[in-house]
Amino acid sequence: MKKFLTLALAAVLAAGMMAGCGPAAPSNSSSAPADGSAASDAAPAPTGDTIKIGVLAPLTGSVSTYGTAVKNGLEMAKEEINAAGGILGKQVELLIEDEKGDVTEATNAYNKLLSQGIVALIGDVTSQPSNAVAQLAADPSDGTPMLTPTGTAANITLNGSNIFRTCFLDPFQGQIMATFASEKLGTKSAAIMYNSSSDYSQGVADAFKTTAEAKGMTVVSYEAYGDADTDFKSQLTNVVAANPDVLFLPDYYEKLALITAQARDAGFQGPMLGADGWDGVLAQLGDNTAVVDGCYFSNHYFVDDTDEKVATFVSNYEGKYNGEVPNAFAALGYDSLYIMKQAIEAAGSTDKAAITSALQAVSYSGVTGDMTFDENGDPIKKVAIIKLQDGAVTLDSKM
Repeated sequence: MKKFLTLALAAVLAAGMMAGCGPAAPSNSSSAPADGSAASDAAPAPTGDTIKIGVLAPLTGSVSTYGTAVKNGLEMAKEEINAAGGILGKQVELLIEDEKGDVTEATNAYNKLLSQGIVALIGDVTSQPSNAVAQLAADPSDGTPMLTPTGTAANITLNGSNIFRTCFLDPFQGQIMATFASEKLGTKSAAIMYNSSSDYSQGVADAFKTTAEAKGMTVVSYEAYGDADTDFKSQLTNVVAANPDVLFLPDYYEKLALITAQARDAGFQGPMLGADGWDGVLAQLGDNTAVVDGCYFSNHYFVDDTDEKVATFVSNYEGKYNGEVPNAFAALGYDSLYIMKQAIEAAGSTDKAAITSALQAVSYSGVTGDMTFDENGDPIKKVAIIKLQDGAVTLDSKM
């Protein structure tokens, strides 16, 4: 849920991968603009000339880079929407709270947002705070529609029918990468190394293993390590001895820079595969990027995708944020506000139950792809498969 592009979504996810440009007739299908034009029971009913949407994100603390990226994407979308007339003829007001990556801070901040009269929530960013807040929002006495851009843990949306997410789930990445290995790479055997201290890493690893075996692959080595480990000789000795076709590594880019280099030193020369936590590994490797040549990972979007919506988003984001390349957190934040815009317009009001019903019927085409929501509020969308070669990333395929 859980690192990306220049920063990366996976660490975040584990620490705790929309309508037109102006007011429109209610619709169940929309997309982001291609041109880029510019406390529970006592919560007050929405009034005034703005539509208040709450935002929870870690803007300080150890995962602040992720929260900042989501916030940047949201604020760019808000400026575009307001410049085009707002939502239902009203300007959008984002009420943003820094929850510092902490569960208690997140729940307190959420109650504060409720007291300020929000009609919907976009957040949280990481999985544990997202799940804690989802439990509050799903209470029948509350019912605030909640859309987490980047919380990937499966249990978040299971809290209630008013809880949704823009990113895909952790297990889905494992399933997709096992399918890619089998169908695109012709893999017959795989080794897996996972971080036993990380729900993200273990969840993706388990999903990969289950899908790989279902597709006829043999998992020849299943190795665990701890979050504090920096020497992986023991695990890699077992991997190399098992002689797998591929090595699956679902972790974050800081740890992956160590493991991938040590894997090559240990004699493993096959492809290494991973999930969105790989985003950022090239920068972490510095001059040693050759160790990940021929490797692949899944992500929520690809920054150099030729799709017009992606190209326009990237260009506008770089222009607004001093040349900073938007990572997937930023793209998911951007899409999330357009999804919420579409739902409010389809509802024709700021009634929370009506917005929830409209979200359930969303059909959206945005920067991170075309999507609808399933019965659990999880997106049905394609995954970008990214290839690493010669110190660069390219889009291999979408699955």
